[in-house]
Amino acid sequence: MSEHVHSKLSMRLTLIALGSALLTPWMAGQNLTPVQTPAPWQTAPPGQMPGVQQPGTPATAPLTITLQQALERARANSQQFQSATISALLAHEDRVQARAALLPNVNYFGQFIYTQPNGTPSGVFVSNDGPHVYNSWATAHGDIFAPGKRAEYQRTIAAEAVAQAKADVAARGLVVTVVQGYYGIVTAERKLRNAQQSLNEARQFLDITQKQEQGGEAAHSDVVKAQIQTAQRERDAQEAQLARDRARIGLVVLVFPDFRQDFTVVDDLQNTAALPSFPEIQSLAAKNNPDIRAAQATVEQEQRGISVARSAFLPALSFDYFYGINANEVAIYNRRHERNLGSVAQAQMTLPLWTWGANRSKLRQAQFRLQQAKLDLTVAQKQLLANLNSFFQEAQLSNVQMASLRQSLDLSRESLRLTLLRYQAGEVTVLEVVDAQTTLAQARNAYDDGLVRYRVTLAELQTLTGSF
Repeated sequence: MSEHVHSKLSMRLTLIALGSALLTPWMAGQNLTPVQTPAPWQTAPPGQMPGVQQPGTPATAPLTITLQQALERARANSQQFQSATISALLAHEDRVQARAALLPNVNYFGQFIYTQPNGTPSGVFVSNDGPHVYNSWATAHGDIFAPGKRAEYQRTIAAEAVAQAKADVAARGLVVTVVQGYYGIVTAERKLRNAQQSLNEARQFLDITQKQEQGGEAAHSDVVKAQIQTAQRERDAQEAQLARDRARIGLVVLVFPDFRQDFTVVDDLQNTAALPSFPEIQSLAAKNNPDIRAAQATVEQEQRGISVARSAFLPALSFDYFYGINANEVAIYNRRHERNLGSVAQAQMTLPLWTWGANRSKLRQAQFRLQQAKLDLTVAQKQLLANLNSFFQEAQLSNVQMASLRQSLDLSRESLRLTLLRYQAGEVTVLEVVDAQTTLAQARNAYDDGLVRYRVTLAELQTLTGSF
């Protein structure tokens, strides 16, 4: 082969090697992971291809929400809370209508009656006053004595108090749900970081065992055990990632009107609130518990229901006043200059005499409802005392345990550090290192669970007492 051919071949090989060297770092920096198909809910705006960002469109930063903001969003989007609020508004309107029924009302009445003429002043119908009759008057109607309406008004006042108390119950229950969901995300993110940290520690220990084996200071079984531990930590990290994603989805349903995941939450678990003394808790519960208020208002409502049932045995007295025209022509004076415009007043009394026992049956029903309401109040009071003691004891215990959990976490870190040093010195086995790693992973998660437990228990306690 000639020298010219050798020269051309060498140049081509050199160019190929240079191109490969230039492409390798570029390919290493590329994201070669498969493109994921957008979910059905991730629809593109009109005129824009899904998954393609239009030129000049700035990337929006994820929304950061605090616990208070999550609560406000949940109140605006919770169907159950909105239903309870609407029920309270409906009860308020019932009270407004019942109060209006106690007051006189004024109406206007206009009418024209045509009767076929037959030569007589009344026409073919003798009950009419002529072929043409015009009625145009204002009517005022009021009750002089209406015990049933007054008792019904008092009953609607109690019913409104019941509805408002139930709305308060729904609001406080929503707080517990949001707190659980919010701090579920916080603790899931913490556990994900814990799992990733444990995975890094397992990988570091695997590297130590491999180096020890190469130096003849450790058996191959130590490397195998470290590999098993690393694989387990990888699975733990995957499970923690899944738990975090599920927790985010759960909160989305509570606080957002549509499905979205471009948000983050603020981790404020370290900012724990102080727990009041039990006498203070009891005092707050006696004044602010919505379940007791609802039960007491229900008793009041049923007592008013008895008054409504008893009023059916009493007479009712009312009046009517009419002012206007009732004549054969629309005029203040007729052709004989007699006045058509004038007034009429009347009063009537209604006295129930015989209803075949229906009124007495309604009275017995009202008495049974009152008896049931009193039983419900007694149960609510006992349940309040039971929940108050239970939630307070749990909050007190979780508050005390936080310091112990923190100490256990610090000791577990120190234990792993010392155990690794002793393993490298050949004083302990691989099993002791793995046990120290497992203990530290459990201590991290237990500490985070303890913080969340205290926060959730405080929220449950505040459903009984209100904010403190």
